[in-house]
Amino acid sequence: MSSAAEQEAVQEPAGTAVRPGEPPGRPAPGTVRTEVTGTEAAGTVRTEDPNGLRGEAAQTLRVEAAQAVRVENAQAVRLEVAQAVGAEPRAPVVWPGAPMPLGARFRVGPDGVAGTNFALWAGGAEAVELCLFDEHGNETRCPLTELTHEIWHGFLPGVQAGQRYGYRVHGRWDPWTGARWNAAKLLLDPYARAVDGDFTLPPEVYGHMRDWPDQHVADTVRDDRDSAPYVPKGVVVHDDDDWVEDRRPKTPWADSVIYELHVRGFTKLHPDIPPELRGTYAGLAHPAAIDHLTRLGVTAVELLPVHQFAHEDHLLRRGLHNYWGYNSIGYFAPHADYSASGSAGGQVGEFKRMVHALHSAGIEVILDVVYNHTAEAGELGPMLSLRGIDNRGYYRLQNDPRRYADYTGCGNTLHVVQPQVLRLITDSLRYWVTEMGVDGFRFDLAAALARSMHDVDMLSPFLAVIAQDPVLRRVKLIAEPWDVGNGGYQVGAFPPLWTEWNDRYRDAVRDFWRGALPDVRDLGYRLTGSSDLYAWGGRRPYASVNFVTAHDGFTLRDLVSYEHKHNEANGEGNRDGTSDNRAWNCGAEGESDDPEINALRRRQLRNLLTTLLLSTGVPMLVAGDEMGRTQGGNNNAYCQDNEIGWLDWSLLEQPEWRKLTELTARVLKLRQTHPVLRRRAFFSGRAQAPDGLRDLAWFTRDGREMTEGDWYAPAATLGLYLSGRDIPGRDARGEPVTDDSFLAVLHAGAEPVAFELPGAPWAAAYELVLDTSREDQADAPGTVLEGGTETTVPARSVLLLRVTA
Repeated sequence: MSSAAEQEAVQEPAGTAVRPGEPPGRPAPGTVRTEVTGTEAAGTVRTEDPNGLRGEAAQTLRVEAAQAVRVENAQAVRLEVAQAVGAEPRAPVVWPGAPMPLGARFRVGPDGVAGTNFALWAGGAEAVELCLFDEHGNETRCPLTELTHEIWHGFLPGVQAGQRYGYRVHGRWDPWTGARWNAAKLLLDPYARAVDGDFTLPPEVYGHMRDWPDQHVADTVRDDRDSAPYVPKGVVVHDDDDWVEDRRPKTPWADSVIYELHVRGFTKLHPDIPPELRGTYAGLAHPAAIDHLTRLGVTAVELLPVHQFAHEDHLLRRGLHNYWGYNSIGYFAPHADYSASGSAGGQVGEFKRMVHALHSAGIEVILDVVYNHTAEAGELGPMLSLRGIDNRGYYRLQNDPRRYADYTGCGNTLHVVQPQVLRLITDSLRYWVTEMGVDGFRFDLAAALARSMHDVDMLSPFLAVIAQDPVLRRVKLIAEPWDVGNGGYQVGAFPPLWTEWNDRYRDAVRDFWRGALPDVRDLGYRLTGSSDLYAWGGRRPYASVNFVTAHDGFTLRDLVSYEHKHNEANGEGNRDGTSDNRAWNCGAEGESDDPEINALRRRQLRNLLTTLLLSTGVPMLVAGDEMGRTQGGNNNAYCQDNEIGWLDWSLLEQPEWRKLTELTARVLKLRQTHPVLRRRAFFSGRAQAPDGLRDLAWFTRDGREMTEGDWYAPAATLGLYLSGRDIPGRDARGEPVTDDSFLAVLHAGAEPVAFELPGAPWAAAYELVLDTSREDQADAPGTVLEGGTETTVPARSVLLLRVTA
């Protein structure tokens, strides 16, 4: 390796990637640029010809034993660092250790000595330094000199759980070829089990000069300032910390009811949770939180992202934060801000205890996971982890490798075809199942994960690996079946084992109840499991996750109170968020003091909730919809970590919203009790007995079965008969499954309508079970109506009738 003085003569000044008088980014015409930086000095010289082309004279010169040089460089880097700071080189004890498992794993090493094994995949790196930090922030750098299959590793005896650490990775800075190594930046271990500290994103955290005058080439100008004081560190965690014996509920898909919630938002304002636990995993584990879930009757919580995430620079500049968490940076670490136990590793045990408490109540835990992109954004984003470890190895790059392929709308896309990326994702998933106890995952923008080289491919490596994995194929797998790239919309296309968010259900139900459906063809499919989308390859009705609202978009109350978004609080001029809301405000935009408008809105809420919970498939509720939660018309509250985004529990003190919660619990109880409402197989629509009775039949308002022409005609009233006599499948003892039969009447018209109840062979008599025109359902049951007679269906209502004879 050349001396420090020799290097100083040829290295570029800190904070620049160009020569004086040379345009930023590329060499000036008529010049030849020679660069020897960092570890390249040990035997690597890179030159560029006057036109910036790489010919024979511009090839990288490497010694024949490349791996040996890279290991030698790791030792030399330690000397360079010590010389640069005017200190004697430190000599921490680093034993060879093992390349697997990746990450920092506390264990007993050789000769019974306890310590921590560190292993980092860094494919194209020249050298890797492990950086240890004490409680005062003092840094000790330990070169990792062992290299096995592109994994740098070492065992440090005496390093205990709680140790904070990061990495510095050395290599070429050449954004024009996608190489963005910068050893001045401390990098988070992608396998870190816990993260301590906040991502504040000052200029020092960027690998390039963030504030370079010419932003067009700013990403090519290297920033040599140390980022360590400004970035979080990984924390060594004891693998057995705070784990207890646990029994998973293992709720079958057909019996599942999903409740989407935000850990912080669900608990932040709960009056019965101790103040110090609100907004935390411990708060969600509190009996007061779990009691609401069990009284409601949901079987699983789907948690908005709890992987460690970072806040975007544009939000921090406006004094806001990323609230939803779809900006992951640590795929093994529970987000530390949701911990009541601090961020020094206690968040891991707290998360496990939360899972155990929910399991003990019979509730599964599903994580919303974001493996499609990271918080490092595009080429102008910060250098936090993967970009500095091996930019080309982790991210999809365009034909111009300086730029990122963006199928996510977030600036970058993980290159899941690469083995190391696929391993990162699947290792993370298995960790959350086997060690953290979770029961399934909802994959954000799952189509981006299913892309091979460019197109979405249902035989892609990611889907193939999941299908054969003995751990992952046994948990609940939910796809958000689209991304923002060409050909990204893939609803109905994911293979068996997968369920999907069905946005076509959402759109059809919203349009029906606001009177915007041109006909009822699509609605018929959506109410009965969407067989047009999922009846292939052995898939079942529960392949469809039915929802009317989700975290993004209006809340259910806002859906009937606003027609237009009101996102001014986000600071983006109301430009963010969709304008396609498919909403009806019932006659006034926003909150109203008109009692008739408010009564109509509550009726519409009852209609939407009842329709969702009676439909075949897996229903998903959003936390607070059952009690009239509002965001004031904000349909993109991703940055509202405040009363806009939090659940207001005081709503339950108001009789009208308490009754809505009671209705939700009542319908869920009906669903749990009656297997005909949660079928495991699609309806056939064919006669099952000589009397001509079919498992599914549709009726017009005059009591006759619908013809093909009726499906193509506008209709505000629809009758749906569900036969419980011949339900496909058998119970656990092999016995046939039978149930009551039901008639559901959906009427979206503004005026009452006469509806003739089907007579023989369908029914001789019916009992009224639900009537959504009533605020209080305690008055509804018990009314007996004869088959073949007319009954009045109130305006904008759902009637559910049980066949009694």
